[in-house]
Amino acid sequence: MPALTRPREGRMIGGVCAGLARRFGMKPNTMRLIFVVSCILPGPQFLIYLALWILLPNEEERTAW
Repeated sequence: MPALTRPREGRMIGGVCAGLARRFGMKPNTMRLIFVVSCILPGPQFLIYLALWILLPNEEERTAW
């Protein structure tokens, strides 16, 4: 299973949904849709997104030497 990071490619805003989708083997747009639909329900979804945006590291750039 890949590490939980915010990928450099495929980001829309912060890369949190793309990172979560990669981690759980889903498509990024599916994860984004789940997030948007979950925001309709009461709860701290937006705050969790912001916290993950701050806490998750960026994916390391792969440089070819």
